[in-house]
Amino acid sequence: MARAAGVSQATASRVLNGSIRNVRQGNAARVLAAAAELGYAPHLSAQAIARGSTNTVALVVSGVDDPYFSSIAAGVTQAAEAAGLIVTMAVAGRSPERELQIVRTLRGMRPRAIILTGSRIDGSDTRDALVEEFDAYRDAGGSVVLISQHDLPFRTVSIDDYGGARQLARALAGLGYRRFAVVCAGGGLRTSRDRCGGFMDGLREFDIDINEQRVVEAEFSRRGGCAAARELVRRGLDGTELVFAVSDVMAIGAMTAFRDAGLVPGQDVAVAGFDDIGPAVDVVPELTTVTVPLRQLGLRAMELALSDDDASRIVQVSTSVVLRGSTRRLPRPRADDRG
Repeated sequence: MARAAGVSQATASRVLNGSIRNVRQGNAARVLAAAAELGYAPHLSAQAIARGSTNTVALVVSGVDDPYFSSIAAGVTQAAEAAGLIVTMAVAGRSPERELQIVRTLRGMRPRAIILTGSRIDGSDTRDALVEEFDAYRDAGGSVVLISQHDLPFRTVSIDDYGGARQLARALAGLGYRRFAVVCAGGGLRTSRDRCGGFMDGLREFDIDINEQRVVEAEFSRRGGCAAARELVRRGLDGTELVFAVSDVMAIGAMTAFRDAGLVPGQDVAVAGFDDIGPAVDVVPELTTVTVPLRQLGLRAMELALSDDDASRIVQVSTSVVLRGSTRRLPRPRADDRG
């Protein structure tokens, strides 16, 4: 077929599978003419797989036990069902190597689209290989969308982690807080780095710095938040008024550790998080946090995945601060208030 039309096999395959966006009109016409002359009839099942139109969408998440990802998945599923598609899910466990392995496997399964969620990790040596896998998948007709920081040359739904954390710092300083500690994740996790950096920059606008002894790195999970808070207690809170955790699940874990230490969250030590997951309003006191429209992230990513626009672009999603019972207003002399 390709030889008769005078084109490459890849070009012939694209035309016969109905994916002609990157094929010259003249080449497409020659392929169709050759197919008619040779009496070619495509194998419909094989064609569906080759076109990436198996009525499935693949969603790759970092974990299934985190309400952050389950909320995003709900949005993806809602939009996929409306389009008559089925969502399959794979868990990368915050491992770049596992993430790459999953994408390679998915290429062979040929879903209509692959949506990759989760923070990019600095220092990973899998980036170039991941880009190559996605490029090959997209060239074959698949659609790629990321929900993350814009680090890869594909369409990305990006959260303003830095700006949201900076806004939160300003709001907390406005409540009178001056002595802070931070619970963050290590290992080059960019989401944590951006949120931590934005929070500290926001405090600097009020001439507030955080001593390095008041910054604790831990696993990016509820268990990690609990361990980090225990470490802060072990070191001695020394008048720390508020602990900011870079995710709600870490903040909720920290609240548990403080209770175990005989402290009352929101009274003896204030706590704030980031994401506004469902359980943020179920804990006592309700958690001050930065609202991320997680379900909308999933819906928007699915919309991008089904669009005909393959151009690499960023869809920026804004965040907002919500103050709740875990951070009460502190009395301060007026001369100490700035802003």
